[in-house]
Amino acid sequence: MAVLFIGCYSFKGITIPTDVDTFFVEDFIIRAKNAPADINQIFAEALRRKVTNESRLLYVTEEADIIFSGEIMSYRVNSVAPQEGNTTSLNRLEIKVKVIFENVSNEEDTWTNNFSFFQDYDSNADLQSIEEGLIETIFNQLTEDVFNKAFTNW
Repeated sequence: MAVLFIGCYSFKGITIPTDVDTFFVEDFIIRAKNAPADINQIFAEALRRKVTNESRLLYVTEEADIIFSGEIMSYRVNSVAPQEGNTTSLNRLEIKVKVIFENVSNEEDTWTNNFSFFQDYDSNADLQSIEEGLIETIFNQLTEDVFNKAFTNW
């Protein structure tokens, strides 16, 4: 049992090796068509906040122990919940990201994974007026998923 305490840091179900102290999040590349021009920066900032607020890791811009990078792969609005008369009651905003997690000191912990999440909204709503809130909700879930994959070994 002492080996576990010496080898890893664990808090709230997360496990971070004791030799890992810092992280860096690169701005993600935008591959998605029709996505807001700053969506990559918004996602990177959301991930920075998540890791800073829920781990002991310090954010640095050079020589980080952990590096997150990747791409915003898709940003799609689709109609869902069809009704009579070729109309729909809901639209769905779905965002897919590709995340590369690099553990500089332990290459075996390095991985690449795709994550996606969506939020439905009333088809009568103006997307531009609610887009920021939808993106925030989606990114809250995506950063939770990325964080869990990176630090909870699930």
